[in-house]
Amino acid sequence: MLTQIITILILVSIVGCILYGRKLIRTEKVDAVFGNPERAKGGTHWVIVGSSAILLIWLYYSWDIAKGFYPKSANELCQVAKINESLLGLKYQFPIEEREFKSTSIIKIENKNLQKISNEIKNSKDLNSQQKTVLIGFINKTSQLIPLLTKDNLMEMETKQKIEGITEKINLLIEDFKKPDYPFETEEELNIRLQAVKEQGDWGITTVSAGTGSIENTFEVPLVPATDRGLKFNAAAEELKAIDEEFFKLRNHNPQFKSSVKQIKDEIKAYRAGLGDSEEVASTYAKNIVKITRRIEFASIYPPNALNNMQKAIIEFENLQKSEQGGLRIIDILLFPAGTIVSSGTSCSEQGSGRWLPKPSDTLNKFILMSKPSVGYKNIPLLWIDMMDVSKIIGFILPDWIADVLPGEYPIHTNDGVVKQNFKGKVLKIVTGDFKLFKIPVPYGHIWDSFLRVFLGLVFGIIIGVPLGLFMGLNRFAKGFFDPLIELYRPVPPLAWAPLIISVLGIDNTGKVFLLFMVSLSIMIISARAGASGTQLSKIHAAHSLGASKKQILRYVIFPNSLPEILTGIRVAVGMCWGTLVAAEFLAGTTGIGFVENVAKKYFQYEVIWITIFIMGMLGLLFDITLRKIIDKTIPWRGKG
Repeated sequence: MLTQIITILILVSIVGCILYGRKLIRTEKVDAVFGNPERAKGGTHWVIVGSSAILLIWLYYSWDIAKGFYPKSANELCQVAKINESLLGLKYQFPIEEREFKSTSIIKIENKNLQKISNEIKNSKDLNSQQKTVLIGFINKTSQLIPLLTKDNLMEMETKQKIEGITEKINLLIEDFKKPDYPFETEEELNIRLQAVKEQGDWGITTVSAGTGSIENTFEVPLVPATDRGLKFNAAAEELKAIDEEFFKLRNHNPQFKSSVKQIKDEIKAYRAGLGDSEEVASTYAKNIVKITRRIEFASIYPPNALNNMQKAIIEFENLQKSEQGGLRIIDILLFPAGTIVSSGTSCSEQGSGRWLPKPSDTLNKFILMSKPSVGYKNIPLLWIDMMDVSKIIGFILPDWIADVLPGEYPIHTNDGVVKQNFKGKVLKIVTGDFKLFKIPVPYGHIWDSFLRVFLGLVFGIIIGVPLGLFMGLNRFAKGFFDPLIELYRPVPPLAWAPLIISVLGIDNTGKVFLLFMVSLSIMIISARAGASGTQLSKIHAAHSLGASKKQILRYVIFPNSLPEILTGIRVAVGMCWGTLVAAEFLAGTTGIGFVENVAKKYFQYEVIWITIFIMGMLGLLFDITLRKIIDKTIPWRGKG
């Protein structure tokens, strides 16, 4: 129901926003000339159209619209797929989906193989004339096997009766399949099936294991038929499967053919046994002729018109089952783009975009489960709030050496085994957070860990990189001294540094934050240096003429002129930090978005992978929107000078 409502709202919003935009274009007066940035401002309705279109494409190609409007369609297509799988072996013999009979194709291939070997033998310089004569004789006898199978008068009556019996079974199935109450299910069988349908769950349902609390997915389409139409196709598929197995075992072997095959095999075996070690080429050719003989023996070769009635029956059933699908065929064509439901053995599965593109409804369901602290991902939620005592925060901020530098000794226990705290001991408790105060809500989880790592790495990069970049842009010594160091490590990809840094600083947050600091540092240094060195000399000269000091020039002239470059560098650094963080969490880590994606890809949890991609995109967008607001507030003159 939710998918239906969302789909309708998306369509209404797209149409409404497009109509509103066209109306606005006709009524709005635009005074700005082409190229003026003012012309690109606004347009929220187009943002809605773009976002809605992306979501609609996702709903459509993930088959979530099909699931929302026709939740039983996948189960019914599964039963249709069972019939197609059962029919495949039968249709394989006839020119229904192929260009010619399977018998014709086999005969053409084996005649070509025999002719090829015959030409090789005749042109071989490693064979003498006697060997060539014997081998050509074997080829001629082998080629004469095929007419023994294709002549109608040599076909045994028992084989004809079996073919007629199989054809009759198909015709009987056609008559039964036309009846609305087929497969004539009893009330007891109905109750058993409904119970099985209830136990198998819904299409694409996400469940939570009661024992471990971990998330489990039902990737396969429900197999037990859940509708009357599905039951009809499932029963027909089972009958067709039995017919297919019976026909597959059938061989058109008459006594004359069996005798000829045995004679050829015996003659070639005796001939190869009499060859010496120096006659290996002749032995190899004889061996290849035997292989062709065996392929002809085990192939399904029949007279040209022997299977005509069976072919007609199969085509009639094929057309009948397509007509019985009714509106299901339209649903399959329209709502299952780039694929369909296929059957393989004892299971049905999505084949196409719906398999690797998770459905928004399943993705949202899994996101909610992963956000719950009782479920989470690897027992850690994506994002949650924990009540933490303020003392822990104080203990984290204050260094322990504060207590160490105080005069006096730490308390010692008495003879009674009692420890009486003194002033130094109480200070130690404060700086280590070993006391109770009051609790405040603190975020935690995979998202928070990744966010905090990026934020800290970026902040440290800005704090050190911006002053150093300004210094390098204004001082010859700083530029000459630091430039080689920066340019030496900057071109090296962050992934090249990751193993070294993580092995030295460990797999905890220290190594990851330092790696992100290195990424953001070089970007911030180059941005600040470019901003400082690009300041207009006329502004600096004007400040000098007005009596400004060096600090005032730096604060009021150089730094404001460098802000556009610095803020642009921060936007670039944010993207680089996110990409590097995921790689670092891939290599080592037990929390974070990259860690979640790394584990999910090992178990082919596509919903989880898409959730991590979406989260990283949203967090990056959040950073970027924040920076845009800062840019609009701090440098409103940009683009207007």
